[in-house]
Amino acid sequence: MTTVGLLYPGYAAEDDFPTLEARLREAPAGYDVSLPLAHTSVGEDAHRVDALLDLGGYERLVEGARELMAAQTLDSLMWACTSGSFVFGWEGALRQVQELEDATGLPTSSTSLAFVSACQAIGVTRVSIAASYPEDVAEHFRAFLLRGGIEVTAMGSYDIYTAAEVGTLGRDQVVAMVSGVDLTGAEAVLVPDTAMHSLARLPDLEAAAGMPVLTANQVTIFEGLRLAGPVPELPQLGALFARESAGAR
Repeated sequence: MTTVGLLYPGYAAEDDFPTLEARLREAPAGYDVSLPLAHTSVGEDAHRVDALLDLGGYERLVEGARELMAAQTLDSLMWACTSGSFVFGWEGALRQVQELEDATGLPTSSTSLAFVSACQAIGVTRVSIAASYPEDVAEHFRAFLLRGGIEVTAMGSYDIYTAAEVGTLGRDQVVAMVSGVDLTGAEAVLVPDTAMHSLARLPDLEAAAGMPVLTANQVTIFEGLRLAGPVPELPQLGALFARESAGAR
């Protein structure tokens, strides 16, 4: 069994992960993937830069990591938050995960860095973003991707202020977000919010876009598995987890 520990801020779409675990266990191939999760503390649930910098602070993350490590042995660790990593900038996000690695001894990454890794895995350099965040926060993600060598051809910003509200979005609303973004010149669509339920919706999202769709919870799992070892082909998790993509490094 591969065990990827998840540091997840607050409560929104955390049920995406145990639902996926169950689905994988029941698949004909019987995938043994464990995704234990610790809820890291939240000062203020707000898609606002100062609140997000606080959300991704060292003490909050290390406390969650210690909680996870006390309960089970982990193969890798992921800070399962996009906005709470990209607001630190490229160097800050790298420093954030390095500090976690130093504290835990585990290979570690974050959702923002995982988006860049996922784009590299499927060979895309031009993307469109369907962001739930207010525009000023979403612009930080655009700048982060550019620093990682990913060009943003268009960005839709949906001005949702809290993670709790994002967690209530239904299938049709998420599909509409992806369908509504300008796809001109893009090779993939990025949906950057771990508070959004997305794992069960990937086939619908890719059908709506007509191209690969990378969502926050999806790339978080991919990167956690990649850090732990070979990434298996996982059913219904989009182009990223197709055999030809999962094998790419």
